[in-house]
Amino acid sequence: MVVAAAVYAVFYPQPYLNEALRKVPIAVVDQDRTQTSRELARLVDATPDVAVAQVLPDVPTAQREVYARSIFGILLIPRHFERDLLHGRTSPIALYADASYFLMYQRMNGAVTAVSRTLGTSFEVARLVGLGVDLPVAEAATDPMPFIPVPLFNPQGGYATYILPAALVLILQQTLLIGVGLLGTLPGGAAIAVGTSRRRFGDLAYESIATVAGKLLAYLAVEALIVATYLIGLPYLYGIPRLGSVATILAFALPFTLAVGALGLLVAAALRKPLAVQLVFAAIGLPFFFLAGFAWPAEAMPLAVRWVAKLLPSTLAIDGLVDVAQLGASLSDVRGEFLGLWLLVAVYAGIAVVVEFNNRRRASTPALVRGAS
Repeated sequence: MVVAAAVYAVFYPQPYLNEALRKVPIAVVDQDRTQTSRELARLVDATPDVAVAQVLPDVPTAQREVYARSIFGILLIPRHFERDLLHGRTSPIALYADASYFLMYQRMNGAVTAVSRTLGTSFEVARLVGLGVDLPVAEAATDPMPFIPVPLFNPQGGYATYILPAALVLILQQTLLIGVGLLGTLPGGAAIAVGTSRRRFGDLAYESIATVAGKLLAYLAVEALIVATYLIGLPYLYGIPRLGSVATILAFALPFTLAVGALGLLVAAALRKPLAVQLVFAAIGLPFFFLAGFAWPAEAMPLAVRWVAKLLPSTLAIDGLVDVAQLGASLSDVRGEFLGLWLLVAVYAGIAVVVEFNNRRRASTPALVRGAS
């Protein structure tokens, strides 16, 4: 619970620290070889997303470089590219991009599309001005509805800012579940005191509730520092924007931690062996990742799968904690997720009390039989 959390905190964010993919290498095949075609290649190379690594004479040569993985796309500028633009005709260019790496494909496609539109607009404006149209009118005619994107809550448009807040919640759940499961299945981890006479129902119920509550509070004490580190310290360390207050974040994290701890008690009772806990959670870790709804949108999942996902504390916690921490939402704004987590606490803790009660009742039965004999 402690060491794994520390290892994850150090190593998991490392691949995402660059935030956005930059300078994807492509090749340019310039069949026009004019000033305009060279200007197009220069503008593409000047974008932060794409780097023109090679200028090659033909497409077959560029294809061999793609297969060798030295480049990931080919920009083909056809013959008569400049002539068609000067005559006001369409002059299409071709981008052959490796779509097996989706982020690379997205960067290449976006950069080339933006440059081609900008260059085409500048040529159209120049043509209209040459025909006697005023410059403001020409600019309005070629771009009547300018599009200005404003990335809210993720000013860099980075992948780390998007993925890490949700992934950190999932890591907290996974490490706590495995830790509680292992503690509950180790020798002595689920030990029950056996009396010498029949125990009363009220005594067994009280002891069962006290035992479950004591375990949850013990796990909460261990997780208090870990949760604060993950939800407050790591976003600050890795430069992830945070608008929510510390008190609101910790208040929302309280039912999440208790719900995961109670679910861990049920896992320990069901699996009973430490090796089974490790193998099962190694297998279901990736499904938990997708069920959370941030790697693959929940709206694209079947309804039955979405209902199953809501049984996991991480599903509600990710929605609520991202809203609270990154978007600056209040507890009233996320009251559905907040109350849902408390409902999971009540359900899982209640089942854990019933399991503990049955174990204690079975453990007291042999003592009664021995006393009667």
